[in-house]
Amino acid sequence: MQESVVSESSVLDTSLFFIEYPLSGTIYTTPSVVDELVDLRSKCRYETLLSQGLQVRAPTQISVKQVQKASRKTGDADKLSTTDCEIIALAIDLGATIFSDDFAVQNVAREIGVVTHTIQQRSAKKRVWKFRCSGCGRFSHASGECSVCGSPIKRTIK
Repeated sequence: MQESVVSESSVLDTSLFFIEYPLSGTIYTTPSVVDELVDLRSKCRYETLLSQGLQVRAPTQISVKQVQKASRKTGDADKLSTTDCEIIALAIDLGATIFSDDFAVQNVAREIGVVTHTIQQRSAKKRVWKFRCSGCGRFSHASGECSVCGSPIKRTIK
């Protein structure tokens, strides 16, 4: 059995509600994570953690904006969901550790200085992404369609 590794305050990503994982300390999640729990197992896990002290909180808009700015800087903005942004922002507000296997979450959190802990996967390496047209090779600031040749713009490692 795994030993509990949750720090004093921890913010849980959705994936933590789909597995049995030992938790201790003060644990938090966001309302958007709760909205993603649709199957019986994750809802039961949520109810169990709630009875053990799990707190559901929304992050401040200031922290959400900080996360959005950092995600644009790392090139992960189009990979982060609203839920992802909110768990990072809540971790900022609380000075907490994030528990997530999502590489984009880990990358943006690392950029901001938020500690992350993986659950079942390896930790992500720090990445700064660039966007390059698959047709003409021009660089862009975001994914989408190239304004010059109309080809898809793809994300590549900087």
